[in-house]
Order: sequence, then C-alpha cells, then structure tokens
Amino acid sequence: MKAPPNPTSDGFTTRPEILGTFGAVSTTHWLASAAGMAMLERGGNAFDAAAAAGFVLQIVEPHLNGPGGEVPIILKRPQDADPVVICGQGVYPMATSPEHLFSLGLKQMPGTGLLPMVVPGAFDAWMLLLRDYGTMRVADVLEMAIGYAENGFPVVPRISATILAAAEFFRSDWSTTAEVWLVDGNIPRPGRLFCTPAIAATYRRILAEAAAVGNDRIRQIEAARRAWYKGFVADAIDQFCRTAELRDSTGHRHKALMTGDDLARYQATVEPTVALDYHGVRVHKTGPWGQGPVFLQALALLQGFDLAGMDPLGDTFVHTVVEAMKLAFADREVFYGDPNAVEVPLERLLSPSHNDARRHLIGEYAARDMRPSDLPGAAQRMARVIAMAGTDVHVGPGGGEPTFAPLPPEWFEAQWGDTVHIEVADRWGNLISATPSGGWLQGSPVIPGLGFPLSTRGQICWLEAGHPSTLRPGMRPRTTLTPTLVTRDGEAWLGIGTPGGDQQDQWSLLTFLRILHHGMNLQQAIDAPLVTSRHVPQSFHPRPFEPGRLIVEGRYSESTISRLRARGHLVTVETPWSLGRVCAVARSGGMVRAGASARFMQGYAIGR
Repeated sequence: MKAPPNPTSDGFTTRPEILGTFGAVSTTHWLASAAGMAMLERGGNAFDAAAAAGFVLQIVEPHLNGPGGEVPIILKRPQDADPVVICGQGVYPMATSPEHLFSLGLKQMPGTGLLPMVVPGAFDAWMLLLRDYGTMRVADVLEMAIGYAENGFPVVPRISATILAAAEFFRSDWSTTAEVWLVDGNIPRPGRLFCTPAIAATYRRILAEAAAVGNDRIRQIEAARRAWYKGFVADAIDQFCRTAELRDSTGHRHKALMTGDDLARYQATVEPTVALDYHGVRVHKTGPWGQGPVFLQALALLQGFDLAGMDPLGDTFVHTVVEAMKLAFADREVFYGDPNAVEVPLERLLSPSHNDARRHLIGEYAARDMRPSDLPGAAQRMARVIAMAGTDVHVGPGGGEPTFAPLPPEWFEAQWGDTVHIEVADRWGNLISATPSGGWLQGSPVIPGLGFPLSTRGQICWLEAGHPSTLRPGMRPRTTLTPTLVTRDGEAWLGIGTPGGDQQDQWSLLTFLRILHHGMNLQQAIDAPLVTSRHVPQSFHPRPFEPGRLIVEGRYSESTISRLRARGHLVTVETPWSLGRVCAVARSGGMVRAGASARFMQGYAIGR
C-alpha cells in the first residue's frame, strides 16, 4: 500500500495517533479528556464520559462555553440501526421579536448582553443523554467539574486574553461579571489556579435536590432537571432578567426578555440525523437548525471529483473543496432555519440530480459572488443578506464567538475565537461527538447567585420577515455548532469535529477527506495545514462578509499559495499553527483510535 504523504511541510506530526482497545477520549482541553477517560476507567460508557468531560469544559474553558450554554450531540450505539441527535440548543424567549428590536432602533440583534440570550439548553441535553444512554449518576458526572470549580483549575492564556479585552467594560457595566473574574480587580494570569466557587455551589445544590428524592438514578436525574428549569436556577435567572438593564455591544442599555416561564417550557429533544452516503461511508449531521448539512452538501458536490488523485496539500485539492463549501454556505444563508418553523428543502439540496447540475459551478477560478441553488426566492433573499452583513455598530466586548486582546510578550499570543469539542469511543462500540458552546464569560453578565452567564446564541438571526433564519419567538437560532459522526457498514466508524464558528465544517471536512481519500491516520490528518474561506456572511455580530478571501496556514508551500492566488483567491497567510482545534476518535480493526490538534497547546487525546 502506498504510504500516505507527510501531512506537514516539515515532514512530521506533533503526536502519535492514540491506539487501544478499551476506550479513547479526545477534547479541546487535557483536563476534560482526563475526566472522560477516568469515567471510562470507572466502568462508565462513552456517554457518561462525554457528560463528565462536558461539565469539566464548562469550568476550564469558561471563555468558550459555560453552564448557561448549549450543545448539539450525535451518538451511536451498536444495538441501534442509526445514530441520533440530542439537540441541546436553547430557544428564543417568547417575548423576543423583530418588532421589539426595531422599536429599540436596532437593525441586528446585538452580539452581547441581555437581548441575545436564549434558554440554556446544555444542562438538559447532558441530563437527557445520561438518563437514556448513560449508566452513571448525576453526582458521578459532576464530581470532577465541581472539584475544579472549588479547588482551582489552571488558567490557559486565552482566558486571560478574553478578560483583558473586556476588563474595563466589566468594571464599568457588568459588575456581577467583574466580581467573578476580576478578583481584587486583577486579571487572572496564565498558569495560575483560579476558582469559580459560585458555580460549584450551584451544582452542589442541584446534587442535594437530586439526592433528596432517593437512590433511584432516573429519579435523581429528573430532580436535577427540575432544579434547573423549574427550580432555583430558573428563579435566579428570572429575577435577574426582570430587573437588569445593562449596556451591550450596541453601546446602549437594554433589558432582558428571558423569563422563568421560558426555562420551564424548554426540553432538549432527540431527533434523527441528516445523512449522506459518500464513498462507502454514511456521514451524519444535525438538521438545518445547525450548519451541519453544509458539510453534506459539499460532499454531494465533491462526489464528482477525483479527490484521491489530488495532492492533499496542493492547490487543486484546496481550491476544489473551498469552492464546494462556498456553494454549500450560500444555500445555508438562504435556506437553513429551525425546521419546526420553516420548510427547508434538504431533500432537494442533497439529491444527486441537483448536485450533478450544480457541480459545473466549480471552475478553475475562485468565485467572488454568493451563488445559492436556483430555487424560488433564493437570489432575492441572498441580495438582502449581503446588503445587511456587517452594517451594525459594535462596541464593548467581543460580539459573537470569543474576541481576544493582545497580550503581554511573556504571555501567549491568542487568536481566532472558537468553542470546545468532545469525542469519545468505548470498548462496547458506542461513539459520541458533541460541540458544547455558549455561556461565554464575555457574552452576557453573570447571573447573581449562580456564578455563570447565559448563552448569547440569539445573535445568529436576521430580523427581516420571511427569511428562514428570521428571529421567531420560541424557535431555535440557526447555530454554527456541528459535530460529525460517520458510520461504515452500519457501525460507528468516526467521530470528528472542531470549534470555530463558521469555520467548523471547513476544518472538519478537510480533515475527514484526508482520512478517507489519502490514507492519513487521525493525527496526521489533524496536523495537516488548514485553510479558512471567509467568503460567507459570518454568523456572529457584526456579520462581516469578505468575498474571495482565503486564509491559509503558513505551512503550505510557496507554490501552493502562489497557485491559489493565480486561481483568484485573495490569500492571507496566517501563522503556521493557527487554524482549527480538530478532535477525532474512530473504531476500526478491533481498535479505538484518537487524535487531537496541538494548536493552542490545549487539546489532548487519551486512550488505552
């Protein structure tokens, strides 16, 4: 068999691919990976391990996710015919509407503050996973997260960068956040221990209410869910939201629209995946309330190209994949939304005949326009989206996913905001892929008495009537969060994903294609240099659009970069290890496998 090409320009990978038979965990932080592996060692399954890792990530990467955030999950058990999605994406409060925002003089939903808050869906999703698919108790999966919150966790440089960027705003406007993150007025320094005792107290109170109902595992889980959505957590959120009026990214003070009734009404859901057959495997994603079908639409277009015959680090491969992604993202912008509220023509968009007809749009040169599928209303809708992109004012802390400030030289140079990710495979054949996010410490003010803020995912909306992603009370915002699970011959084969907002499906797709078509192992494919197309209106405030812009890691060869420019891409060369934090696990040959990106020196894969 032909040896796979070296995935890096200097001919080595950062780490070995993890191989074992017992289980494997890959996450964006070494402590979360260790927590997940510890749960497997205690006899838990992949779903218990993912929940434990997810709660730890809330504590150790608070700038990227938190207890008040959301999570989409895709999982597969060997006894089930198909994977399923657990949707932990919270919904808009019932009082939120375009008309209300217009009455405030707004053209877009703000990126931070009280207005863009949505119901925190992550807790219910993790509890649903634990109840129906796990084996452990609530106390088991919360134990390590509580320990880090009480006793301290090491501050990574990007936490410091996030707080540095927003410190003055916290002091002047969000006092509850300053109380948590500016202890004695100081910014936490990288490498020091930091505690978040209020979060630990919140989780301990939930555990006390769970224990009060007796020893039955299921009853305890249900008690924990009640405490969050109909008990003291919901009460604290309701009280704060009824009284607070705080400044946000518009520069003005606004009141919250969330109520306790919004939380009481919410439940995470179990849904079928959207799937596509591709070169002997079946790729599973969330529905169009997420951006996951973009990945599938790109694959449907790429079916007609000999990717295996292309150099995975060459300009032809990069150009072909990027142009397919541009077409898929154009459809996201005009067709995707919560299918509970709008009809999304996914069957048509994924059909072979549709993609056979559309494939010719991928030519030798980079497209500079957005070209959605030729379906009724698409062109007019796209014109309005482009006209609105990047038009609103932005002040204060970062708008969408995390924004960072320059750091002192002795600290790490932080860049590229993102979220977190989890992959787990166990010895019983279970596999799970999850992308927790939201509840960023810089997104909205801390809720007094709870110690954490709520997700501002509501900023991912348009206000114009008739658009699939228009703000609709009680509906899900169209999220960027997009885990991937791949089956082969009906069995779970691969779980893959990354933080990175609109970039997630770009980075995951490039990595997946190099595994499938070029024989790279997980770590080789993850370490291979990545690119980012900015040729799409960004999902986060203030929604910039940069036609033709392509960002590439500096490890691509000069010839590849020059040829991409010759094809019409507006190439920006980033630092060599700056794009993506891909995590992956797989099952093959009787073994579990895992890899994790070394970028930003946080992610880790563990297994045996």
